Amino acid sequence: MNKPEILAPAGNLEKLKTAINFGADAVYLGGSKLNLRAFADNFSDDQLKEGIEFAHARGKRVYVTLNVFPHNKDLYGLEEYLINLYNLKVDAIIVSDPGIIMTAREVVPDLELHLSTQANNVNWKSALFWYKQGIKRIVLAREMSLEEIQEIRTNIPSDCDIEAFVHGSMCMSYSGRCLLSNYMTGRDSNRGECAQPCRYKYYLMEEKRPNEFFKVNEDDKGTYIFNSKDLCMIKYIPDLVEAGINSLKIEGRMKSSYYVAAVVKSYREALDSYLSNPKEYIFKQEWMSNLLKTSHRNYYTGFYFKDKDSQIYENSSYIRDFDIVGIVKKYDSHNKIATIEQRNKIFQGDIVEVLRPIGDNFEIKLTQLKDSNGNQISSTPSAQMIYNAFVDKELRENDMIIKSKDKKTI
Repeated sequence: MNKPEILAPAGNLEKLKTAINFGADAVYLGGSKLNLRAFADNFSDDQLKEGIEFAHARGKRVYVTLNVFPHNKDLYGLEEYLINLYNLKVDAIIVSDPGIIMTAREVVPDLELHLSTQANNVNWKSALFWYKQGIKRIVLAREMSLEEIQEIRTNIPSDCDIEAFVHGSMCMSYSGRCLLSNYMTGRDSNRGECAQPCRYKYYLMEEKRPNEFFKVNEDDKGTYIFNSKDLCMIKYIPDLVEAGINSLKIEGRMKSSYYVAAVVKSYREALDSYLSNPKEYIFKQEWMSNLLKTSHRNYYTGFYFKDKDSQIYENSSYIRDFDIVGIVKKYDSHNKIATIEQRNKIFQGDIVEVLRPIGDNFEIKLTQLKDSNGNQISSTPSAQMIYNAFVDKELRENDMIIKSKDKKTI
């Protein structure tokens, strides 16, 4: 049976480690140049080296994005950058521009190449063309049905991998190749600087065509005619596996560590459950529950099934019912004291939830709060402060503590 990898976003070193700890087989990230997330933290060479060593020590892979559409000035230093990535032992680079592909094949011929979704590959002949140019993996355009993906898999060599997005934000423009941001703000989405004007509030006005009517659904704050829902395919893991997809890709290099942890955990458990016993596979609602707790827009199945809606017009807001409030650094089981790094403010007596790589979430109560000097405190107001709390349930290092926005302090 096809056993696809879970591929997770890594916006920084912490998120890389979180993704791997929570079950990702591979991560993708941006280095110091030529990637489409100019406003993410991205990785310095030292951070990239540490991240690669962390991943490889656990049998995981790291892919680096070089998927911009470069202008002439962007090409300066390209050869040196590629050689540096090769020497750092990255497992593959994700590329979209033929010039970068050609240069990579010339200076680092042994470095694995993955074709970015920015290249908008939607048919098997294009996939075959890129395969003949030295591409090992095709990251398919998002605008494809499962039926089309299966046809591509049938018509390309078995050693040409297929990667497809299965979760995260969608773009209103074809394969993310949008000019709207550049036109309105001067920030080019094709060079990593998208201002996301598709999420802005718009009003439709036409003063010279009085008898032509354009139906626009809106509320009292405006209209959102460019909006997309968020992709979520966790209920269709069997279909994704059977379609022959080799890598299930999660979007979100700009998202939080909590998002990465929760999404990776759910897809890891769902995929492993199906692969272990396909005939008796049963979808568990806990997997979806974790996804619904993260920051997201309304979920849908994208273009995978042709009879589904692809737009949401009501608003552009995220649904965000839970926040990450801390990460456990250590736990004294004798005294039942947890040492926690703060991520959002909590108060004495808060009821919170623990998310860990394996096992169901569970609730704990945080009491007897003390700062790092042993002083009693009623809350944790300082960003990333270290504090101690009495917790009567066993915690583990790197457990993630999250809190419902509706949960009241006791």
